[in-house]
Amino acid sequence: MADRYQQFTKTPVGKFVVPKLGLPNPATLRRYQPGQPALEGPALLGAAPGGRLEKTLRDQLADAGIEVVTSAVDRHAALVFDATGITDPARLREVYDFFHPVIRSVGPSGRVVVLGTPPEQVEGRERIAQRALEGFVRSVGKELKRGATAQLVYVAEGAEEATESTLRFLLSAKSAFVDAQVIRIGAEGKTASAPSNWEKPLDGKVALVTGASRGIGAAIAEVLARDGAHVVALDIPAQGGDLSKVANKIGGSSLQLDITSPSAPAKLAEYLKERHGGVDVVVHNAGITRDKTLGNMSESAWDSVIAVNLAAQLAVNDKLLGDRVLNENGRIIGVSSIAGIAGNVGQTNYATSKAGVIGMVNVGAPQLAAYGGTINAVAPGFIETKMTAAVPLFIREAGRRLSSLGQGGLPVDVAETIAWYANPASAAVNGNVVRVCGQALLGA
Repeated sequence: MADRYQQFTKTPVGKFVVPKLGLPNPATLRRYQPGQPALEGPALLGAAPGGRLEKTLRDQLADAGIEVVTSAVDRHAALVFDATGITDPARLREVYDFFHPVIRSVGPSGRVVVLGTPPEQVEGRERIAQRALEGFVRSVGKELKRGATAQLVYVAEGAEEATESTLRFLLSAKSAFVDAQVIRIGAEGKTASAPSNWEKPLDGKVALVTGASRGIGAAIAEVLARDGAHVVALDIPAQGGDLSKVANKIGGSSLQLDITSPSAPAKLAEYLKERHGGVDVVVHNAGITRDKTLGNMSESAWDSVIAVNLAAQLAVNDKLLGDRVLNENGRIIGVSSIAGIAGNVGQTNYATSKAGVIGMVNVGAPQLAAYGGTINAVAPGFIETKMTAAVPLFIREAGRRLSSLGQGGLPVDVAETIAWYANPASAAVNGNVVRVCGQALLGA
């Protein structure tokens, strides 16, 4: 799983050769460690006249322990701009006026966050102006250096107070591999309550993680447990040994179950209800690949991938919602893929299933809002796992380098994004699919 090229760039020889030859020089990303400050420096806050978020942002940043400045200094750890006041394309100049003088002052692993109004919730020239912000942020994400990232957050009217968990996530090291994403807050559900302890937001919660015996699933289980949840780690019986190690490491429970079995949803619902009184967070991480080009793909390869990656999740959701096993304010979180957004050679079955996960989020968001919960998904790009380590060298290197951050992500990057969705304060974050891909060229 080692990125030997990135390691080489940090050696004395690499530091001499790489810039001379104009080779990629991936930055070392700042990743979260308990107790570290949210940012290593001040955040410059600005707003277009008429914006409705500036005061709320100032208060939330201060509550997070972030130094907020309104005049430029030499170096900024973050630039935050409230663009909700921009109601006409002519006023997009206000975005330029704020960022142009200071964009070069963003430090290593710095953050740029622009906040706007969901275009679909406004009309006419305001809609055009708000939609234009996407092009700005995606381009800034490609221009930033040294591991810095840019994001656009659309905040629906009435959801102004529900932005705190998203700001804390995007500005912190927890979002190290999330870049140039568009996030909607309040499109479905507009209220959120802050946890009593931001370091342990899931205290007292029960989380189910499927496919938890290794890789990304194990990382998800560890991060949710770190945030205070009791984690039920689930995987097939053949993975029982590794599954027990994960559960023991985090003080959780292990459950061996084939989720594609017709009886699995009922068994799972019964287990969660009897052992834990219900479940608060469901993470559908279990997934398989059976890669072949379509003409060479067997029926069993097609059917098994659709069954594990999509059909089983829908059956589990129906049972947990139908029997009210998912608790009030519960969360369902899917794991899609950039293959489900852009497609991939030899993966018609996998890409179909992962695009279906996005469809599951689209259909489920209003349903979960009515239920008092949320449903969202992550779409990982190139993540350093045993599976990607087996990819042929040149394809693996292309997967790593063809992104704005010029490197692969880590399983913990996916896990941190899922933990943001699971946070009780993210109750207004519903119906989103966020790519954890470092702004990969594939699917951009």
